[in-house]
Amino acid sequence: MDSGYFVGWGTLALINAGLAQGKNRSGLNWFLISLFIGPLATFILLFVEKKYNE
Repeated sequence: MDSGYFVGWGTLALINAGLAQGKNRSGLNWFLISLFIGPLATFILLFVEKKYNE
């Protein structure tokens, strides 16, 4: 496979981690999830509500 594919997938995982942290979720967990399900994780994060600390 082309190495650009892996670079793009890794970049997407990092973007998802940042997006998750912006919604007060675990960036590491979402990074790892994104490595497996990629763009689907981005789609899920778009519709997840922001988590508020109680």
